[in-house]
Amino acid sequence: MALEINDSNFEELVLKSDKPVLVDFWAEWCGPCRMVGPIVEELAGEFDGKAIVGKVDVDANPNITVKFGIRNIPTLLVFKNGEVVDKQVGAVPKHILKGKLEAQIA
Repeated sequence: MALEINDSNFEELVLKSDKPVLVDFWAEWCGPCRMVGPIVEELAGEFDGKAIVGKVDVDANPNITVKFGIRNIPTLLVFKNGEVVDKQVGAVPKHILKGKLEAQIA
């Protein structure tokens, strides 16, 4: 299951992680976010132990949302060693997100 990432645990779970991290910036009212949500959950299971997969509710966590300049959702950021290494804006098929995460594990 994808981790619930928020303003208070973001640094610990994402920036200090020794594994790649996929973060889904989403909101309850966002239609495309609801399409991507199940894909993010599947990836969380598939990459268990190899990467961290989490979700940030943009309405409940304005600090992170502003810090990373999230203006459109869903936006998915891939972090490695505390840095953004890849970005996807909008709903995409699972294989696209999976490929972005796999590229950071090698």
